[in-house]
Amino acid sequence: MTRKERLLNTLQGKAVDRPPVSFYEVDWYVDRGEDPDPYNIFHHPSWRPLLELTRDKVDRILSINPVGAMPKRTVPDRMKTVVEENGDERITTFTLEATGRKLTSRTTRQKDVFTVWTTEHLLKDADDFKAYLSLPPEEFAGTLDVQAFLEAEEKLGDGGISLINSSDPLCMVAPLFDMGTYTVMALTEEDLFTEALDRAARYIFTWTRAVAEALPGRLWRICGPEYAGEPYLPPSLFHKYVTPYVREIVDIIHAGGGFARVHCHGRIRNIMPYIMETGCDGIDPIEPLGQGDVTMEYMRRNYGDKLVLFGNLEITDIENLPPEELRKKVMTALDEGTAGSGRGMVLMPSACPYGRVLPEKALKNYELILECVENYR
Repeated sequence: MTRKERLLNTLQGKAVDRPPVSFYEVDWYVDRGEDPDPYNIFHHPSWRPLLELTRDKVDRILSINPVGAMPKRTVPDRMKTVVEENGDERITTFTLEATGRKLTSRTTRQKDVFTVWTTEHLLKDADDFKAYLSLPPEEFAGTLDVQAFLEAEEKLGDGGISLINSSDPLCMVAPLFDMGTYTVMALTEEDLFTEALDRAARYIFTWTRAVAEALPGRLWRICGPEYAGEPYLPPSLFHKYVTPYVREIVDIIHAGGGFARVHCHGRIRNIMPYIMETGCDGIDPIEPLGQGDVTMEYMRRNYGDKLVLFGNLEITDIENLPPEELRKKVMTALDEGTAGSGRGMVLMPSACPYGRVLPEKALKNYELILECVENYR
């Protein structure tokens, strides 16, 4: 069975020769090893063995964005972006004028760390929020260019399948605030918050429909629901701020013959009934106890007939555990994720290492994960 066949069979609830294994974000960056960009950590030689292993052996789920990241609302004459290089970091400052208020956000990215930190959020209080909502919403009216997507998919061949990343409305609204202010706004300004979600949804639904029609039958990952998970918000607000919007996105994806996977870190036990209401086909990363609050056995028993289970290895375990301790966790995930009847599972970490130098222990543990899966029947 090819790696592509193994993944497609899993999505369709058909038999496979063994459970697929994805290295998650590592799957996406196999071809970055030769890119000399000073902010590209994967150019460091310590990454080469893992990138080659992923390319040659892993059931790759390759994230390809057909039109890049979804743009937010734009008012060109009131927006300004300034990018500064400060030693080993890049600082980006964005300003937006709205009803006489100057809204500012600032991010920083370091050369040796593969992430972007937001050091100042655009909206600080309810007055900022109201000013932001006074701006006209952006409407998607562009044409899609899917040529690069199709070329990347062709290059991937039988090595795996493509993945289209999408945001739900909450993923576009919540990061406008710092986490504390966001939770206060979501709890105390429900009308404002719903208005913001509705406005973001109009763009997302139109964009999703265009992509689903141009690229039918693909796997999608919908990000954002975790912002409304516990302990940030109660399940009732997850049901209000996530379920109806994601259900519409899933319906659009299904109309194009695609598969929808909900991405939700952390505690999911009490929100699983509301996730199921979306009609999605899968969920990730099903973090193990400690970071999460469910086991693979619980998920397989309660939801395995409807969902493909993507998980549930924690990235910190891959980076830190001795091999034999990690082996126990890998085998437990495989045994619980395939027990009895169910739609299927994909063994997958919760994230990707983000330091420039990949530790030797992490490389060996990735090799161990692949060895466990290849010998599992």
